[in-house]
Amino acid sequence: MTAATRDTIAPSAGRARARRVKDGVVTTLVIAASVFSSFFVLGAQVFAEVPDDLPPAWLATTSFLTAVGAAIALRWRHRHPALVTGIAIVPPLLLIAEALAALIALAALAASRRDHVLWAGTTFVFVATILAVERDANRHPEISVMQMFAGAETTAERVDVPLFAVILTAAVLTSVPVAIGLWRSTRRDLSRRDVKEQQLRAEVARQEERSRIAHEMHDVLGHRLSILSLQAGALEVSGADAGSRTAEAARSVRSTAKDALDDLRHVIGVLKEGQLPTGEAGPAEPERPQPTLADIPEVIASSRQAGQPVNTTILIDDSSAAPSALGAAAYRITREALTNVVRHAPGATTEVTVRGGPGAGLSVEVVNTLPDGPPTEASTGNGTGLPGVRERVSLLGGTVSAGATEEGTFALSAWLPWPRPS
Repeated sequence: MTAATRDTIAPSAGRARARRVKDGVVTTLVIAASVFSSFFVLGAQVFAEVPDDLPPAWLATTSFLTAVGAAIALRWRHRHPALVTGIAIVPPLLLIAEALAALIALAALAASRRDHVLWAGTTFVFVATILAVERDANRHPEISVMQMFAGAETTAERVDVPLFAVILTAAVLTSVPVAIGLWRSTRRDLSRRDVKEQQLRAEVARQEERSRIAHEMHDVLGHRLSILSLQAGALEVSGADAGSRTAEAARSVRSTAKDALDDLRHVIGVLKEGQLPTGEAGPAEPERPQPTLADIPEVIASSRQAGQPVNTTILIDDSSAAPSALGAAAYRITREALTNVVRHAPGATTEVTVRGGPGAGLSVEVVNTLPDGPPTEASTGNGTGLPGVRERVSLLGGTVSAGATEEGTFALSAWLPWPRPS
C-alpha cells in the first residue's frame, strides 16, 4: 500500500514542480520584456528631431522608473490582477511609456474576472494603448514601428499615420490579451467541471456500491436470521418435549447462527475495504463464489430444517452451462421468496418450481398458502427484499410478478432469459 501511495503522489508533485518552473520562466520573460520596452522608450526620446521636443529630464526619469515598477508588479498579476492592471496603466496613460505591461496584466485580469472590473480595465488599457501607439507613430522613422508599417522609406521622411490606423492597431493589441485570458478562463472552468463530473461519477458509483451491499446484506442475512428466529421459537415451544428434539433444534440454531455470523463477517470485510472485521491486520478474506443453480436445493433444505413444509420441482436442462449471473439470480430469488414465506407465513405449505434451459429461459415460481392469523414476530423486515428481486430480474432483462392469487395463495414468479450457446 505504501508503494502505491508513493506512485500516486510522485507524479502530482512532479507536475506541480514543473508548473511552478514554467510559471517562473514566463513571469521572468514578461518582466524582462516590459523592462526592455521601458529602456526602448527612454532611448527613443534622444532621437527627437527637434531638441525642443525632448521631454524634461524629470519626466523622462519618472516615466522610466514608473514603467519599471509596473513591470516588476507583473510578478503578482495572477494573485492581484485588478490591482496590477491599475498600476500598469498609469505610465502609458499619464506619463511617457509603452503599454506592454498593461496588456500583459489585462490578460491575467481577463483570465480571472468576467464582470464590470474586466470591462473597465479593458477600456482603460485600450485608451492607454491608443496613447502609446500614437506616441510611437510620432517618433523618428528609424525607431517607430508604426512609421515602418506606414511605409516610411528614408530616415528623413515621416509619414502621417491616420488616427483610425492608430485606433485600429490599439484595438487589435487590446483584444489579443483579452482573448487569451478568456480562453484560459474557459479552459480552467472546463477542467473544474470535468473534476466535478468525475467526483459526481465516483459518488454515484459509491452510492450504487452501498446499495448493492445493502441488498447483499438483506439477501444473505435476512434468510438465515429469519430461519434462526423461527427455529428459536420452535425451540422455546418444544422445551418440554424429548431431549433429543431439543438437542437437534439447538444444533440447528447454532449452525444457522454460525452461517449468519460468517456472512456478516464477509459483508463487513467488504464495507471496510477488505479488512478483517476484528480489526486485526491481515489479508482480506477471499470473496465467496457466486451461488449457482446447483445451490438452490441447499436453501430449500435450510427452510425445511426450520420446519417449513416445502415441495420442490426442479427441471433444468444442462444446468452446468447456465451463465453465472443467471444462476446467482435464480438462487437469490428462491432464497428471498422462501425468506418472505418464513417471515410472513411460517409453517405455510410452499411449492417451489424451477424449470428451464438454454433458449427457453429459466422460470422460478414460489407459491405459499396465505396465513389465517396476523403476522408473526418473524415477519418484521425492512421491505427491500422484493424490490431487490425486481432489480436483479430487470438487470438481466427478465420479468417478475408477486402478489396474492384468487386461490388464496401468494405467488412470486420470475422469468430470466437464458440464451442458447452460440
